[in-house]
Amino acid sequence: MKLPWLSPVLEQSGPVVSVHLDTTRTDPQAAGELEARWARMRSDLAADGASAALLDQIEESVLSPSPLGGRHGRSVFASDSEILVDRVLPAPPRRESAHRGEFPQLLPLLQLIPFAVSQLLIVVDRAGADLHLRAPENPSIAHGPNGLGSDARVEGGHDVLHKASVGGGPQHGWRADNFEARVEDSWERNADAVANAVEKVLREKQVDMVMLSGDVRAMGLLKEALGRETRERLIEVAGGARGASLDRGPFREELGRATDEFITSRQHELAARFRESQARDGASVGGAAEVSQALSRGQVEELVFVSGHEPGGIEELLRGALATDASVSALQEETDGIPEGVGALLRWKDGTTPSNSIGSMSGDARRE
Repeated sequence: MKLPWLSPVLEQSGPVVSVHLDTTRTDPQAAGELEARWARMRSDLAADGASAALLDQIEESVLSPSPLGGRHGRSVFASDSEILVDRVLPAPPRRESAHRGEFPQLLPLLQLIPFAVSQLLIVVDRAGADLHLRAPENPSIAHGPNGLGSDARVEGGHDVLHKASVGGGPQHGWRADNFEARVEDSWERNADAVANAVEKVLREKQVDMVMLSGDVRAMGLLKEALGRETRERLIEVAGGARGASLDRGPFREELGRATDEFITSRQHELAARFRESQARDGASVGGAAEVSQALSRGQVEELVFVSGHEPGGIEELLRGALATDASVSALQEETDGIPEGVGALLRWKDGTTPSNSIGSMSGDARRE
């Protein structure tokens, strides 16, 4: 994943304040616990030299009730005078932390990259569709602005929608057939309007996952109207209806299940891609020293690390990757085949690039 929005943090000369906090507020007790945890963090940051005025700004941010439901977190980066980046997290950080130092503390944020999935949910009926965008900075698909503005609702404009009897007897047969044809034509034209709106959103927004729900007949017509590439990306989710809350229990669970399956599949694909690149000899390197050397030479296309198994010096490696416009990806803790818990897919190699053959490496069980 590219992270250009972190540029203000990386360009800031120290000291930098980094706060990573579970801001879940599912009940009054959770809200009280959040305030107590932040109070301890605030005390530590003040002892490290952070000003009261800055800590007041951060406190207002992390303690303000959020419209998001469920578990989530927040990362805040600041200079000594102002907040540089304030990011809502799609999941709580693995480890809460507060730090003031020469460099930002990036790892607690970047460990959550797998959950930073942008999604477009399309809920259709035969008149049109509602479009819901979930971006990594807006982790709830049901709450908050989705950035689509007027494009969030599509009305096809063709309103002959319901088939009905127009009279009895064979003398009315041609009239019934004609009316039903007009209804089918309205459905198809409305599906075309929705397809155009969906393709526009996908051209203009970076969307990882496209989900489709709603009226079964309308879903079929929309799939026919979409381009092949979009059609192949669709993930169908049962239970959606236009105008109905996305927070309904069964539908919310279906959205969660589809998202979890997508994240797991993407993690497996990334791990397999790295292992295959190791076997091809030259497409990647593994291990902290090898990755550091590749970063210093600008060779890294994508840095990959295993959450919970990062080597010492991972923060420096992360900063090096972002400073050279490399992507950064995190893998789940149980992922094997990443030497020392960190590797890199390369842009190019030459004769001095370290060997990337897992079998030739030694000294770490995760190399084998």
